[in-house]
Amino acid sequence: MTSPRAEHPRMQFKRNNWINLNGKWQFEIDNARSGEHRGLQNEGVALSGTILVPFCPESRLSGIGHTDYMRGVWYKRTIDLADTAGVLRLHFGAVDYRAKVFVNGTFVGEHAGGYSSFHVDISAAVRQGQNEIAVYAEDDTTDRTIPSGKQSSTFASQGCFYTRTTGIWQTVWLERLPATHLESVRYTPNVSDNSVTVTAVLCGIGTLTCDITYGGRPMGRHTIDSATGTVTFTIPLAETHLWDIGVGALYDVTFTFGDDTVTSYFGLRDIRFDGHRFLLNGRSVFQRLILDQGFYPDGIYTAPSDEALQRDIELSTALGFNGARLHEKVFEERYLYHADRLGYLVWGEYPDWGLDHSQADSIFPILSEWMDVIERDVNHPSIIGWCPRNETWDQGYRKQDDRGIALLYDVTKRLDPSRPCIDTSGNYHVKTDIFDLHDYDQNPDTFRARYARLPVDGTVDDPLCERQTYRGEPIFLSEYGGIRFAAGQKDETLRSSWGYGEDVLGEDGFLLRFRGLTDALLDNEALFGFCYTQLTDVEQEQNGLYTYERDPKFDAETIRAIVSRKATIED
Repeated sequence: MTSPRAEHPRMQFKRNNWINLNGKWQFEIDNARSGEHRGLQNEGVALSGTILVPFCPESRLSGIGHTDYMRGVWYKRTIDLADTAGVLRLHFGAVDYRAKVFVNGTFVGEHAGGYSSFHVDISAAVRQGQNEIAVYAEDDTTDRTIPSGKQSSTFASQGCFYTRTTGIWQTVWLERLPATHLESVRYTPNVSDNSVTVTAVLCGIGTLTCDITYGGRPMGRHTIDSATGTVTFTIPLAETHLWDIGVGALYDVTFTFGDDTVTSYFGLRDIRFDGHRFLLNGRSVFQRLILDQGFYPDGIYTAPSDEALQRDIELSTALGFNGARLHEKVFEERYLYHADRLGYLVWGEYPDWGLDHSQADSIFPILSEWMDVIERDVNHPSIIGWCPRNETWDQGYRKQDDRGIALLYDVTKRLDPSRPCIDTSGNYHVKTDIFDLHDYDQNPDTFRARYARLPVDGTVDDPLCERQTYRGEPIFLSEYGGIRFAAGQKDETLRSSWGYGEDVLGEDGFLLRFRGLTDALLDNEALFGFCYTQLTDVEQEQNGLYTYERDPKFDAETIRAIVSRKATIED
């Protein structure tokens, strides 16, 4: 049987010597969280059920479909190793939320964070022949110190909160590497002089060779001896191929270091702001973005297939959008790989909902994981901005802790000064490169009037002005629309659905409103982009341009004509 999601999960850092461990595992729910005391981690102790990894137990694809609370869950499977030489790393794309890993009954590592990838070195715990892997995961969406994004903290989904995800929800794989190996790489492309600067972190002493090609043709090469652990060098490129919207021009890279070989890629592109204009490779581009929640009816957080990830991008571009806010979720790297290939703009976000932003300690669950996310995804050319927090509403009449907001901004800019950072999308800004707003006004006339002064005198009619100050930053309408529309227009469906706009709309009424709201933003010469809510319906939230099953609600060409017309601010 072919393993589900059998494709390599990290195309920007790929070794050929790897084993996909997705497929059937033993599984058991441990709501009392007593499994370790009962010895479930021990070798030979069987679990009571089975699950199909990497799908979470709440999903239909997992074979379980248990949507009630699960405070703890256990996984087990055996692998056969004929050779245990070298360094063996057990990788997890993501496990929500806290994970402990055992091999042959021996504890080998743990991790906290439901969205960042991690690995554990299992070299000392394995033996030739059969080896048993056990994973224990704990999660609690009601815990204010655990970020959960759009996962519901109540028993059932409600409003804009959806079915929970517990435990393993991305690919698990085993990787073998030699003792002398490449640990990580960082690319800094430079469009102005047609070069790329590479920073490589190495383990061991040897000679590193970096070969760059494009379409199979040599583009540049560098060889360097290393005894320091970190090397930085710049390679001039023989040809210029700019990464752009709809043009996923990618340079292929092969690293060799001793017996280690890693294949990778990067994109040559430049992003910056000129006043209120967003420039991509020196050209003014209007960001026509869609809000993408990254939920699936059969896999919840996990796409049923690699093709489904790519199709979501294609569904968006078919409607005229050139990118997405990847909302309240860290998407898996395969999605970013497809965005890189297809020339699709995305904003990287952190799923901070579930935390109490008014408490100073809310910084701790975010900070280290957000740093890991940036480190993992920084080389993807499709990512054109970072957003570590979203709508930090007051809780218990307590205001957000501004120190934590500013700290996350500072850390983000320290780790990646090449991209803009929105400190907290929608509200309340403290320290930001972009002044973004969320506005779900359903009246196109009042919606247009609210931003009419911006091109005239540079002021914003901001309903949150008592809590945030506009200082002349570029402005982005990063959430608007969200027009509630149930496919088929059945009144009972609309009454039980959630979205923006209380009136029942026919398709003509929807399109009239959608055009009016969108035209108001495209006509404003001081706005560099918008983000429409949203790509698909998600469970009871019926405001997608597609249904939850990815069926179209409207004629694609009609939507595309509205979305893709030239904006006033564009060149």
